[in-house]
Amino acid sequence: MVATDKLVILDRDGVINHDSQDYIKTPEEWQPLPGSLNAIAALNSSGFRVVVVSNQSGIGRGLFSEMDCSQITRKMMSAVQAAGGEIAGFYYCPHRPEDGCDCRKPRPGLLERVKADFDISLAGIPLIGDKVTDVELARRVEARPILVLTGYGQDAAAALDDTGVESFADLAGAAQALIAELDE
Repeated sequence: MVATDKLVILDRDGVINHDSQDYIKTPEEWQPLPGSLNAIAALNSSGFRVVVVSNQSGIGRGLFSEMDCSQITRKMMSAVQAAGGEIAGFYYCPHRPEDGCDCRKPRPGLLERVKADFDISLAGIPLIGDKVTDVELARRVEARPILVLTGYGQDAAAALDDTGVESFADLAGAAQALIAELDE
């Protein structure tokens, strides 16, 4: 893959689509958040490639299968394409927290794969999520943590309590800010 420094890393559930305490187990349960698909398209139009990095422990818990996850991913990719955007890669951890793997956020395994696949330094790359673990992951790899207040974002903002992490109401707001920086 071609190296570029214009990459944005997104969490999936709670950032692109509605989240559920019962997990997103089927394509029918995957529903985009307002403005998220257009935000990805706007990032792409401004020259950013977008990748998604997600914990999917429902697979390890036996709540849904790898095939179900693939079908959900296809629905997400199609929805983004219909909005005029593209997701350059989807990386996920299927393990339960107690499995101790290296790919479950906030551990860096998934981002190490992104780094290798895109031949890019992660330093300063925006990582947009709605959980404390997303912020922790960004900090571990020297990426730029950005919190959205959708999904579990309100809880994460309260837990982080004034750590200076950039936050936006939603993915559209974060995308707009990143695009505006290109003109600075």
